[in-house]
Amino acid sequence: MLAPRIPTAGIGTREIVAPVLSPTDGACHDPEVQRPFPNAIWSNNVELFNDWMGFSGGGQAIGRYAHYLAGITWIGLLYFFNFIQGAAFGEMSDGARGEALRKITWRTLWWFRWAALATWISGVWILAHQRALGSDFADYFSTSSGVGIAFGALLGTTMAANVWMVIWPAQQIAIGSSVSVSEGGEADPEAPAAAKRAARASRVNTLFSIPLVFFMMWPSHFASSFGDEIMGGIGFGPSASGRWTLWIVFLVIWIVIEASALGKLGGYDNAINRVVLDKHQSTIKIGFVITLVLYLLFEIVA
Repeated sequence: MLAPRIPTAGIGTREIVAPVLSPTDGACHDPEVQRPFPNAIWSNNVELFNDWMGFSGGGQAIGRYAHYLAGITWIGLLYFFNFIQGAAFGEMSDGARGEALRKITWRTLWWFRWAALATWISGVWILAHQRALGSDFADYFSTSSGVGIAFGALLGTTMAANVWMVIWPAQQIAIGSSVSVSEGGEADPEAPAAAKRAARASRVNTLFSIPLVFFMMWPSHFASSFGDEIMGGIGFGPSASGRWTLWIVFLVIWIVIEASALGKLGGYDNAINRVVLDKHQSTIKIGFVITLVLYLLFEIVA
């Protein structure tokens, strides 16, 4: 029995094939319907302990669940630091701010940094399962879905590195100085500079989180508009020249903003940082502008 053809408005003459599923095993037996990646290791059922390392197996399902849960925790605490704590600290006395650093920020940083690491590790775990695509694994990153996921993965890796290599070490200095003062000791002369480093890295993570979330949801909600087929056999994406354009624009934005936040382009108070990172309202706006620019670029080249 052949699958029915579903007319689709607004996409020219392309037809979407609806597969006929067997009532007994739920498998697709229509010879006209191909998997989007024919060399992948597929399972008809998604069960936690079935085909653990397969493309649709339990390892993939658990990895995605852990990725979502850890990511929500991480980004939620990131927004707490940038949207709530920063404004509140500006209204506190030195004593109250020091106490909040020791009793609230210190505890929050534990969850913050480990949630960041868990998000990154679970993301790598998901990508490792993508290798079940077999010889299609490399081809996946030439599709619209793959380009979007690659953007998100690079942003997420940068953000996790900022947490562990910049924010956490700097906060240890700043909070340690506050503890020393509260116990009658001397303030660490490096504390103000450390606090500035942590603030810039935290703020750039907030900016990156906006395109990050967009491109992580890209494969499920947007990529099919740019040629990726869900049920058609071959995954089409941007041309080679289109991919080069996308990557060049993305990398320029990523390198300039990250280098500026790390003080590599004229210090922590350079013109870029003052415009982009001084106020969280500006950071949010520019994050959405960057996301829109990259999306429109997909519209042009894909």
